[in-house]
Amino acid sequence: MFVSASTHHLTAQTISLFNGKDLQGWHIDVPDLDDDPDGIVPFIVRDKKLVSLGTPQGHLITDKTYKNYRIEATYRFPAKPGNCGILVHASTPRSLYKMFPKSIEVQMMHENAGDFWCIMENIDVPDMEARRGPKEKWGVIEGQNRRILNLTDGSEKPLGKWNKMIIECLGTEVKVWLNGELVNHGFNATASEGQIAVQAEGAEVEFKKLALTPITRLSENP
Repeated sequence: MFVSASTHHLTAQTISLFNGKDLQGWHIDVPDLDDDPDGIVPFIVRDKKLVSLGTPQGHLITDKTYKNYRIEATYRFPAKPGNCGILVHASTPRSLYKMFPKSIEVQMMHENAGDFWCIMENIDVPDMEARRGPKEKWGVIEGQNRRILNLTDGSEKPLGKWNKMIIECLGTEVKVWLNGELVNHGFNATASEGQIAVQAEGAEVEFKKLALTPITRLSENP
């Protein structure tokens, strides 16, 4: 399954997490559908794209677990800007606010893409107090400082344009690029494997690519 460090970007090893036709390989966890099983399912396939409709809120979660990989996601907000995210190392569902699976979120929210959000798991970055706030308020549960600011401003494309996000997870490190710029790099994560999840968190988001490649080292450049 794994390839050598010198060839880990070869597409021969890349798998598409989304087949362009249906949600095979994924399952949906949407709390509102517990009491209304005939309600709107917020994840659909449209024009060969994976679409998160944004509401009702919940998560689309891979059936498989993964470790030591690179994700390439090409996404855009086609209409109104808003919130979404890709969760890595996801495990126990509905761990936070009876909604979010235990995980580390790589934020995609418009103008905040690349932030980390700690969801019952933790990760460190350099300059942690400047990027997370006072140390005594750090935490991974409700009411604590779970957000770690990204490294750049202006890395996102204008609204409606396609963004390319790359997430590399290797051991306890997570490294993120957006449109060719390094936007975050964390270490000492409290998880090193798990499921991958896409959020429905209030705004419609289209994905035209969501691919995974096994890796044995982190890239210097995307």
